[in-house]
Amino acid sequence: MAAAAPPSPPATPTLRGVQPLRAGEGHSFFWRKLHSLTGIVPIGAFLIEHIVSNFETLNGPLAYAQQVKFLNSLPLVRVLEWTLIFIPLAYHALYGVFIAIRGRSNVNVYPWAGNWMYLSQRITGIIALLYIVYHVWTQRFSGVSLPEHPGAAFHKVQAELANPVVLVVYIIAMIATTWHFAYGIWLFAAKWGITPGERARKKFGYVCAVVGIALCLMGLASIYAVVTAPEAPEDVMPAQSTSIASPAQPAITATQ
Repeated sequence: MAAAAPPSPPATPTLRGVQPLRAGEGHSFFWRKLHSLTGIVPIGAFLIEHIVSNFETLNGPLAYAQQVKFLNSLPLVRVLEWTLIFIPLAYHALYGVFIAIRGRSNVNVYPWAGNWMYLSQRITGIIALLYIVYHVWTQRFSGVSLPEHPGAAFHKVQAELANPVVLVVYIIAMIATTWHFAYGIWLFAAKWGITPGERARKKFGYVCAVVGIALCLMGLASIYAVVTAPEAPEDVMPAQSTSIASPAQPAITATQ
């Protein structure tokens, strides 16, 4: 008599969607969780602030200069700049590159929407990283110092965007960065269990899409305002530039 075949092991249930982060799933749990969190706070919050501040370019060089001056006159602004922007951004970017290098894209085998979204998140992250390094260097650490000369902010950006290649880079980077952030919000909510279930994730996806499109349009509008504006003076408020270093000095009101 033939021996009975051993029973087949129960089929592994198919997991759909983005699974929440769980403790104990490897020693990288903490670092991945921190990476996910820093993408929202403080980096995401700073991205929103940065796009909103740049939106002042629609009101002209003086309005933009006053916004730059206000931001650089905040208490402990350099401490905040490093602790809430540069250091978290460096960690998020470097660990994101680490994840992208170790990850495996399988869209050629499984061309599902989730896999395409995963791949696009990695690509837009790399684009955003390269752009941010370039942007921070050119606008913050090279040429005229905007913290000391906020009135030169509009002219400095305008001179940079006069180069068609740089203009194209800015447009591509704006689209990539806002996409990366919007989908990052969706991933954060899914992986942290804020949106359990496919229905909740689908509804929240529409919210993230609206946020991403709104930020992208604001960013592109700011670029358009700078490019199409008449050539700005090299410094629209030179008499006010030193007031950041000397708060006691009486402010001089500039008029258009």
